[in-house]
Amino acid sequence: MTTIESILTQEDFSREDLITLLEADETDRQFIYNRAAAVKKEFVGNKVYFRGLVEFSNRCVKNCFYCGVRAGNTSIQRYELTDREVTEAARFAFENRFASIVIQSGERSSKKFALRIEKLLHKIHQATDNELHITLSMGEQPEDTYKRWYEAGAHRYLLRIEVSNPDLYKKLHPDNITHDYHRRLEALRMLKRLGYQVGTGVMIGLPFQTTADLADDLLFFKEMDIDMAGMGPYIEHHDTPLYQYRHLLLPRIERFNLSLKMVALLRIMMKNINIAATTAMQTIDPQGREKAIMVGSNVLMPNLTPVKYRENYLLYQDKPCINEEAAECQGCLEARIHMAGAEIGYSEWGDSKHFAERKSEGE
Repeated sequence: MTTIESILTQEDFSREDLITLLEADETDRQFIYNRAAAVKKEFVGNKVYFRGLVEFSNRCVKNCFYCGVRAGNTSIQRYELTDREVTEAARFAFENRFASIVIQSGERSSKKFALRIEKLLHKIHQATDNELHITLSMGEQPEDTYKRWYEAGAHRYLLRIEVSNPDLYKKLHPDNITHDYHRRLEALRMLKRLGYQVGTGVMIGLPFQTTADLADDLLFFKEMDIDMAGMGPYIEHHDTPLYQYRHLLLPRIERFNLSLKMVALLRIMMKNINIAATTAMQTIDPQGREKAIMVGSNVLMPNLTPVKYRENYLLYQDKPCINEEAAECQGCLEARIHMAGAEIGYSEWGDSKHFAERKSEGE
């Protein structure tokens, strides 16, 4: 039995175990993938759930050094969808039995923005007979805003930490209160207290990032007891400050392989959470999302944003599918799911089983 096989027989992994697993070579990493596939089959089954993605706005108050829609990027055209455009995307999801959408936006926390989203949530539910589940991904907000959005019908929230190492976090963000690591942690804890299904995630293969950092990211997910995760390879963007450090990056294929191992290990560690197969995986490997599904992912996000806006919501370069209409994107992802040997959970909310378990234990 190899060292990798021996570690995989354990119920829990130490930081050192995770570093060893993340450094597994091409032969040994197959043991990780096989174990993750078995865990996925046993604990969450063979279904993949659609979350129709609506990129609501690229207006953002933050200046994160890695992001293409950062406030300091003056080379993109800023936009915001109309209520009608959002509700039409929601109706498409509803009529095509997605059962769930994700509304994503650059970070803003003004009262005007909070009220706009609150009213929009009511309109979406009215347009879809209250049957469409809504996930929001709109960054850090005051507690009152989170409460109002929850009461308006958004019961899932994705707030990516991007890196769990506070020292590395400082290298990727301006040093000010708007980009405070502990403030972001508190927002995640707040979302859990308010009753949301909570998701977070990290980028993999960043400049200055070590394998130990990635091991700590996995342990962070477990300690935070998250319900959902979305993570993938870091893809550089030429209009960002971090681009100057591209010479420090691993080759893209190595970032992809590390990302697959991260997905697989998270599935093994947190057996019944929801894990997205992110678009960034496909940026590097044409079959990237299928491979993620095979080693642990169970969520895909077809892009429902009107095509005319998509080139201005490029968080990273070479983002695929920006010219595909919603129906084309759906057909493509259906084929990818079947190629991965899975089935689509149409008309199912696909709530995190971990969340149901956590809520039951809490009560």
